[in-house]
Amino acid sequence: MRVPVYLSPHAYLRTVDNRIVSAAFFAPYDPTDEPFIRIATGDYPALLTEHGRDDALAMFLNSLAHELVHYNQWIETGDISERGVVVRARKMVDHYALTTDHL
Repeated sequence: MRVPVYLSPHAYLRTVDNRIVSAAFFAPYDPTDEPFIRIATGDYPALLTEHGRDDALAMFLNSLAHELVHYNQWIETGDISERGVVVRARKMVDHYALTTDHL
């Protein structure tokens, strides 16, 4: 099942349960509805100034990888948990980092 990824121009997002987050995966209760991922990107200028281009972009990639791990959990089990997500997301980003040029 495809999972669209939406990039928001805002620094933070509000989830359906009213939490303020930088990224979110929406897993529908009805498996015929389409899931989606949202990533807040509005704080890029501040991250760029503070961390530099590569690290600022890596933060967004890490958020995306984190939500993709949740998507995979949902596809495989129908459930989502935080167990092991940070490690799996970091491995994804680290693997990608080996395939691209850095400035």
